[in-house]
Amino acid sequence: MMTSRRCYYEILGVARVASSEELKKAYKKLALKFHPDRNPDNEDAINSFKEAAEAFEVLSDTDKRARYDRLGHAGVRGAAGGAGFQDVNDIFGAFGDLFEGFGFQFGSGSGGGSRGSRRAGASRGESLQTKIRIDLTEAFHGCKRELRISRHEACDTCQGSGCKSGTSPIKCSTCGGHGQVIQAQGFFKFQTTCPACKGRGTVVKNSCQSCNGQGRMLKEVTREISIPAGIDAGMQMCLRGEGEAGLNGGPRGDLFVDVDVKKHALFQREGQDLMYRLPITFGQAALGAEIEIPTLKGPETLKIKPGTQPGEVNRLRGLGMPDPRGGNGRPGDLLVEIQVEVPRNLSTEQEELLRELSDLDHKDVMPHSKSFFKKVKQFFSGQEEIEE
Repeated sequence: MMTSRRCYYEILGVARVASSEELKKAYKKLALKFHPDRNPDNEDAINSFKEAAEAFEVLSDTDKRARYDRLGHAGVRGAAGGAGFQDVNDIFGAFGDLFEGFGFQFGSGSGGGSRGSRRAGASRGESLQTKIRIDLTEAFHGCKRELRISRHEACDTCQGSGCKSGTSPIKCSTCGGHGQVIQAQGFFKFQTTCPACKGRGTVVKNSCQSCNGQGRMLKEVTREISIPAGIDAGMQMCLRGEGEAGLNGGPRGDLFVDVDVKKHALFQREGQDLMYRLPITFGQAALGAEIEIPTLKGPETLKIKPGTQPGEVNRLRGLGMPDPRGGNGRPGDLLVEIQVEVPRNLSTEQEELLRELSDLDHKDVMPHSKSFFKKVKQFFSGQEEIEE
């Protein structure tokens, strides 16, 4: 069962023209209000906490905000869907720096719950972006594609610790392993990231030679993705947790896949509708006909009504593109535009028949053509042409 999702601007309580500072201020207010430390064992508060973070993640990014303004939730989550942040640890890793200086540790690992097992200084990995190109038939039916991407993976030698084999990180003596330090200025105390361990809570004395103590190495990985039927050029798919590995045990970032659809030789796409231009003869237009035409589902028979005019459009219901959102969305239509072809070369019999038809219609037509040299001779002699 599909449920409607709240507008991101409504969640943050800001106008659509809100500046980045206004967005940040609104998000901080909500994050502090629904912070798990202030609302222990309150599932509704945690859900509101995640909802606000998801809204801020999109609206604080210029590109994501532009896609959201244009396409709504489908524009930023793509056909792959997505439910925003799955764990409060993701939020702490992504936005914890915004809250340095507040009276409690935001995402430092304190406060119980699932955050208690989180490593100090862990941060979410960066998101990656790639692009795929498919043809219209693949977009119509949906397809699978294999992606090869380069991303950082945990070092095989040290298993992500950054330490030389046989050693392990030691607790940072500056912050006592918390990853944060308290600095006093007069009557005020501010909590900031530990300058010695950069928020990790530990330091590496003997670095792994394979990764130079980074705990990560660049590798090429292969992933198969399912492209939903009906996807359009300019849409974006989001593969959760397929981006860069996080630091110090933090969650992975996401992989965003931009979709491009090649132009088709016969069909033009207009939203979910497809347009096809069908050339027919004058006789078929005047007398009517049944013509087999191609569609992306297979051949279909189109009935041409007698007296069909050039430019008329026949609508074949449900033969357009599927709804990329799936569910019970109605597919588009196939619009067949009639183009009446005028023959360039006529046989003697065809010309005689058309002249007879013209006489019946009492319409003036050009006389039988004379040879080029005969016309030139009459021009220079000054003879007037006499109609036969």
